[in-house]
Amino acid sequence: MLSRTADHLYWMSRQTERAENLARMLDIHYRHSLLPHTAEEFERQWTATLLSLGQLDAFQKQHGDPTAATAFRYLAFDRENPGSIVSCLGAARENARAIRGSITSEMWETLNTTWLDVRSSTARATPEIGPFLEWVRYRAHLSRGVTLGTMLRDDAFQFTRLGTFLEGADGTARMLLARAQPGTELTDHASVPDSYAWTLLLRSLSAFEVYRKVYRDAVTPRRVAELLILRDDLPRSLHRCLLELHANLKLVGNQGSSETERRAGALYSTLRYGRLEDLCKDGLQAYLQEFLATLADLSWRIARDFLLPATAY
Repeated sequence: MLSRTADHLYWMSRQTERAENLARMLDIHYRHSLLPHTAEEFERQWTATLLSLGQLDAFQKQHGDPTAATAFRYLAFDRENPGSIVSCLGAARENARAIRGSITSEMWETLNTTWLDVRSSTARATPEIGPFLEWVRYRAHLSRGVTLGTMLRDDAFQFTRLGTFLEGADGTARMLLARAQPGTELTDHASVPDSYAWTLLLRSLSAFEVYRKVYRDAVTPRRVAELLILRDDLPRSLHRCLLELHANLKLVGNQGSSETERRAGALYSTLRYGRLEDLCKDGLQAYLQEFLATLADLSWRIARDFLLPATAY
């Protein structure tokens, strides 16, 4: 497969997954906004989210201190921000358009319709944030389902899945990082407000019902972290994403990618055989920051081994 084709497939799936992850992260803030909070608490939560996304500096240069209105608009609808939901959906569509011959017509129609609909709705007026976030998640689910239901299991499919699971791991880690403030203790006890915040995180990752099925008990920080990091049967957990990432990387491997495969396997092994207490011995925040740095290194190595040299990461 040509590097150019692999690059478009990989980024098509990453941008679609990134739009969904942003919608899930903003959904937490939307639900929080329905409850009474101080202005300082709102600012702290938004600052933590923007920092976890690596967009705090860019946001502050344009808007100063974050408010709910400016942060929602910046992360959801701002076309000048390449990391907004609208920009990600547009980028996914452009990548799909460039390789229409390598994807099915159903995939192209799904991504193209998603972009046309979001462009039309945001051109008329700013959509209501709640229904918009739900719509983005639905379109991402539809795109993923069409991919699984129509694509031949060849290299094109594997590169599409590589992008999906790398971005999936990145998104889950960043959502956990936004919640894991300095001093967060992974205990089996939580106050009512804290327990509600962890419950919102589970709901945003479609994991609340799974949590109830697995633990059948109160929502606590330690159990949430254990579920989202170490469970291999939860679709959006770090363990599951790395399992799939490593498996697909092996399928497309070449003579120059052995070190990338080894590093992906090493990271996967820490999740398969590690214990939460050992992984987070320096704190949940420190572990997640290290995990994201390792994932960024894997992203760079995948680009070097398979994709276009000029692609920015």
